[in-house]
Amino acid sequence: MSQPNILIFLTDDHGQWAANCYGTTEILSPTMDYLARTGVKMNRAFTPTPVCSPARASFFTGRLPSQHGIHDYIREREEGLKHPGIYHQTNIGQLLQNAGYQTALTGKWHCNQSWKPHRGFDRWFSYYDAQYPHKGMQRFSDEGELVEQEGHQSQLITDRTIQFLRNRDQARPFFAFVGYVNTHTPHKDMPERLVDHYRQCTFDEIPREPFPDCHGDSRFRVEDYDDPAFRESLAQYYAAVTAIDEQMGRLLDELEATGELDNTLVIYTADHGLMMGHHGTRLKGNGTVPQNFLEESILVPCLLSWPRRITAGRECNELVDHIDLFQTVLEAAGASPSAETIEEIDCPGSSYLPLISGQEQDWRDAFFGEYGNARIIRTKTHKLIKRYVGPNGIDHADELYDLINDPREAKNIAEDADSEVVVRELENRLGAHFSRYEKPECSGLRLDEQPMHNPSEPWRMEG
Repeated sequence: MSQPNILIFLTDDHGQWAANCYGTTEILSPTMDYLARTGVKMNRAFTPTPVCSPARASFFTGRLPSQHGIHDYIREREEGLKHPGIYHQTNIGQLLQNAGYQTALTGKWHCNQSWKPHRGFDRWFSYYDAQYPHKGMQRFSDEGELVEQEGHQSQLITDRTIQFLRNRDQARPFFAFVGYVNTHTPHKDMPERLVDHYRQCTFDEIPREPFPDCHGDSRFRVEDYDDPAFRESLAQYYAAVTAIDEQMGRLLDELEATGELDNTLVIYTADHGLMMGHHGTRLKGNGTVPQNFLEESILVPCLLSWPRRITAGRECNELVDHIDLFQTVLEAAGASPSAETIEEIDCPGSSYLPLISGQEQDWRDAFFGEYGNARIIRTKTHKLIKRYVGPNGIDHADELYDLINDPREAKNIAEDADSEVVVRELENRLGAHFSRYEKPECSGLRLDEQPMHNPSEPWRMEG
């Protein structure tokens, strides 16, 4: 079989719950729904870290944060912050170039120096500085040169992606990485025709519930679900999902018109999830102190469609993450890194291409993640969050949740006598995983020896 084209959408702050195909019926997402119908829907896809920069770096490098060294979102161009990012690490673009692909990145990078074209990409169109003016004057880095354009940001990113598709070398397969940010705050400035539609919604599918104090201090607690300002932010967020969906549709239409869609692996996912009133709070892993791993923070949409390989309408309930997606894309592309590169990357993940192609494949029964000085192991029945002393000597309690009997994670049972055996087993597995894969100089347990990412890292806050 010839190498497929690969089109991947990795958006920002899009919780798995926020799509029609994942159960929120008031959201219009026909393109995402189409990918689910023509491919496979991953129901338990997780982010290695519930915040932007480290999650993206894990996809690009195939590594945990304690291997690539990014642990929080990077405040780019911040005076005094000198985080190195992943510029000198092997990324997926380089590996696909080596396999014969012509590559492009349009939209969000956020692994530091977004304005600078990075190795592995033949075409670079990213942010020059601020990433989140969704409408108005946009400042992009076009191959390192400042380009200012007026308009809706996602439409301009789509325009440049289509330009790449039309002007590329047609004799080679392509890898196009598209990073929209509509669903990230500020939740405003979406197309009015869409927002006007969603202002009529009930938003009843978002649970109304108090914030469980066992998760620390909520920085963005929701007190009144009927507050007009909160409802407006929901209308804007729903509109952002549909705005992304429309731009995805433009790119799929482009490939269909040229006859390339059948041999294109199309992937839709997000860097991490988001809460919009879930658990009585908002935002993601850094929306609380200490940082949280609530399901809505770590669960991401993940849809893969490839008509020549993936049977339509499949669903998968295995626990996978962005590091596994890195391996899955490489296998689909027939990209075989050298032994030296495989040893350098030391990827903890596995390709799940056989799993979604209808073949037998053994799969692990746990997901491992981290965020700074906190680490998580999540099985199909329990979630253990192990917290370590932070750079300022701040110490928070460990957490254990019974996901079968307490799916809303409202009761921390880590100290219960009946939990002792479960805690010990999960602690041992978590420790063994990170002992195997972490690099000491990049470890989330040695943050005091590493450069700061931004002025508000959650492990430096008392809560």
